[in-house]
Amino acid sequence: MLESVLARLRATRRRLRRLERREFDAFIRWIERTGNLIHLSVLLFVPLLIAAVTWLANVTAAVSFLLFPPLASGTYTLFADPEGRYSTPTKFVGGMTAGALCGWLAIALVDAAGVDGATGVSAIGAALGIFLTGAVTWALDLEEPTAFSTALLVLVTGNAQVVYVLGIVVSSSFVAAVFVVWRNRFYERRAQYLYRTTDGDDHVLVPLDESWDEDGDSEPVARFAAELASAHDAGKIVLLDAVDDAADIAEDEPGPAARRLESFAADLSSAYDIPCEVVVAAGDRTSSLVLRTAREHNCDLIVTPYAEREGGGLSPFIVDLFDSEIDVIAFRSAENRQRWQHALVPVRGAGDTARAMVDFAQRITGSWHPTSVCTCIDRESERRSAETTVADLVDAFNGRFETHVVTEPVESYLERVSSQYDVIFVGSSTDRSAASRFVSPPTFERLSDLETDVAIVHRGRHQ
Repeated sequence: MLESVLARLRATRRRLRRLERREFDAFIRWIERTGNLIHLSVLLFVPLLIAAVTWLANVTAAVSFLLFPPLASGTYTLFADPEGRYSTPTKFVGGMTAGALCGWLAIALVDAAGVDGATGVSAIGAALGIFLTGAVTWALDLEEPTAFSTALLVLVTGNAQVVYVLGIVVSSSFVAAVFVVWRNRFYERRAQYLYRTTDGDDHVLVPLDESWDEDGDSEPVARFAAELASAHDAGKIVLLDAVDDAADIAEDEPGPAARRLESFAADLSSAYDIPCEVVVAAGDRTSSLVLRTAREHNCDLIVTPYAEREGGGLSPFIVDLFDSEIDVIAFRSAENRQRWQHALVPVRGAGDTARAMVDFAQRITGSWHPTSVCTCIDRESERRSAETTVADLVDAFNGRFETHVVTEPVESYLERVSSQYDVIFVGSSTDRSAASRFVSPPTFERLSDLETDVAIVHRGRHQ
């Protein structure tokens, strides 16, 4: 009885842990999207910064509550569009300060001229303050909406114009300093902190096909995997071969297949300067064997030769790999390349699969060649949105990029330009629903005639 209860408790705990991992993984994938990260940052930082300035206003006379409206809107602008035209410390602090100074100067000029004897806020002073603000910010390239707000608000500070201007300088400088730290230390390095492939996918398993030592498809696949793994300091590659003859896996006197595999592993290790392990298993090369070997050897990426079933579509072997928690690349070699210098990444959006493809493309080509990223649109009205999407995608990575937004079906565009590239990375579409794949088949299924290598990328699903 007690053992039954304990077993149920252990099973419940395992289910809760799996649920927790899935929820955490879903959150990480959600926050990896640049738009979601920015919105979350706005929700966190704008209230906290305004709270800090409010506290400062309560303990010192250097900060007036009249600066809160332009400060709140300016802070939102900084964090909501960190790469925008207004999102620089110089424009933020300089614009707000210039506006307040121009408003102060306008009051002084009106008072000195005695041209406005009306009670309340001076209409001439307001007009002059806006005029001076527009002229000064234009001349100094400090144009921003909050400058005009501070120029008007200073008019209602009474005799506290100096305190108001000082409060603008202090509070805006504080906000700008926090923004710079956030942008430089986190936002621009979000690939390093958030994207798993940038510091993972460095232990790579390569399941060899039956004819790998007879000019089969596995040798270029293994070299491709070795190139990926060598981009990380902790990279290693594991070669897996399944044989029928038990003599080939004997430890005391390995058979011919094992000796050939060990020789090939030594060549890879020398050519790419990474550790290369060999696993020879008895029996058929099945997806369960590959996944079990990957888990036993702590591999977080599987690079396998591309294979189709009769009648088209992915082979059951690859389909099973795509249904696992491990990242997978199905690699189709058009030529027996050993190095890849020019890579193209066609994307639909800026999701985790697109980011993984960009990371893999950078790793395979090295830092000395630009990575090409493209997206195809149906009509010109979609261009601005597509350009923003591609910019958000590549902005998270260091390196050289060239981007293309093309009004053309993706398959015809890739057929037209494929000869210019050594490898094209495409998504497996396993993150899409079955209905979506039925309406719009995966891109790789329409790329059978490309004149270059194709890498089909699947992002693992946490169980």
